[in-house]
Amino acid sequence: MHPGGGDAATWGGVVRHLVDDFRVVRIRRRIYASPADIALPHSMAVEAADVAAVADLLGSPVLLVGHSSGAVAALAAALLRPSAFAGLWLYEPPLPTRELIAGAAGARARAALDGGDPMEAMWIHMRDIVRVPGVLVDSMFADPQMRAALPPYAAAQIAEDEAIDALGVGIDRFATLGTPALIEGELSPAHLRERLADLAAVLPDARVVTLAGQGHAAHITAPGALADSLRDTAARVLRP
Repeated sequence: MHPGGGDAATWGGVVRHLVDDFRVVRIRRRIYASPADIALPHSMAVEAADVAAVADLLGSPVLLVGHSSGAVAALAAALLRPSAFAGLWLYEPPLPTRELIAGAAGARARAALDGGDPMEAMWIHMRDIVRVPGVLVDSMFADPQMRAALPPYAAAQIAEDEAIDALGVGIDRFATLGTPALIEGELSPAHLRERLADLAAVLPDARVVTLAGQGHAAHITAPGALADSLRDTAARVLRP
């Protein structure tokens, strides 16, 4: 399950390290399919049902992988159909463990989007919701390729920020899930690592892996490291 702000293709580098040894299925999340018809309010329950349906088609065992908001959707799917998944591998799910993810910033992003300024909505998302330092956000948005790539995904990105907040604060609901691997980047925003630590404290069998020198986009900057972590997890949970 790919992260927000892009599509399943963003994980292509990781997949190339795995396909010789595993069957790898990337789900194109429905709100990021083009052209997407996003029914508001969007719900993580919709994505959970999509994941469960794919798992039913694949049969077992399935190692469910999720990155960022895709990891939130993966958690929702595991709650919906726990028997469908042999294990979970989750890279920095932005869960509302102690506070909402978007909150007031989400309202400002929605206003910008509805006002016809998707770039401003994405700028608010990156700086005030993901909490990437402003200098880095400005640098990203100065890149013409980034400026062209981000607006098409803005409607989906803001909709899923709202869907995550709609889950409400608290994560005790996940305490029944087993065999998770939790992945964090050493350089990721502090709040994402704090939320991951909160989740690890609730899950009964969590293993936290820290990617040295990486942030929230290691699927782009270090695909081999993510593939190695996935192999380790697969060896534990996908036993014959």
